Amino acid sequence: MKKKRLWGLSLLLSILVLLLEAVIALIVSVSYGFTQESPNDGGGSPAILVLALPVILVFATVVAALLSVVLVLPTVWLSEVLGRRSGGREVWWWVPVVAGVVSLAVVGLVVALAGGSGAVAFAVGWVLTAAALTVPALLWRSRRERVFGPVILWGVVAVILTTVLSGVGFWTGLLQEYRPPALTSADVVGRWTDGSGGTITFTPDGRFTAVDIDDDLDTYNDFSEADPKGGDDDRCSGQGTWTYEPGPGRWSQGVRVTVDSCAFDYWNVGGTETRPTLYQYIDDTDSGDLYELTKANGQGAEGNRSPGPRP
Repeated sequence: MKKKRLWGLSLLLSILVLLLEAVIALIVSVSYGFTQESPNDGGGSPAILVLALPVILVFATVVAALLSVVLVLPTVWLSEVLGRRSGGREVWWWVPVVAGVVSLAVVGLVVALAGGSGAVAFAVGWVLTAAALTVPALLWRSRRERVFGPVILWGVVAVILTTVLSGVGFWTGLLQEYRPPALTSADVVGRWTDGSGGTITFTPDGRFTAVDIDDDLDTYNDFSEADPKGGDDDRCSGQGTWTYEPGPGRWSQGVRVTVDSCAFDYWNVGGTETRPTLYQYIDDTDSGDLYELTKANGQGAEGNRSPGPRP
């Protein structure tokens, strides 16, 4: 009969598996994010990301260690107890059963703290969490002596395969990378609304009229010429001129406006081909929150403040 692996080695194995699972989840999340509508946040500097990798790795390792102690170890222990009490011996299939119950409690707590979620999102989160917990728990209870090598090998293979499949999906068109719609000056002409009473109307002669537009988007613009002392009135109205700036690509196009009574002067282009939007960042680009205008062409305009980039 093989001896149980030392507790410390099992902990290291669990941390390794959780880190590999985190890398795979990150690849999937990034790939999914590329397909979702999102604003142009300029992206981060690759050099900064490289410099931050050691810190990220240390943080991820600490989190994986905590999850191993708080979730993986109790799952292993409880599965062993239930196995001995029900059949007199430990059986592997108790691990996914216990992992499913533990994951149900964890996902339920997270959803409750987040204020609720749809049934599909809850089910997907539960299944993925249970699977992510089952793998390190099964390996924890394994008595194989040489297990680190195969785990690293197959973990790296899974990471590479996930990356390749993601690339193939975008290359073949099965996955469509999001790009903002390509507008023209004629597309800008018309009435745009924030869904809360604020509107901007662009006319073909380069003039525009703003009515009750949110003018408190940037904390640096709280003290404008129209309101040098700041204040609670964060809506502005006025008339001015506008020009469409196509830029070198879709991500750089925008609408520049000139109006003395409002602090804003540039609107980015977002949305989709069927539902284009003009947006500005609330506070700054790091906040991820947007103030959006949608064209009032019968398609509606839901809400004036929307979340930023999706995961």
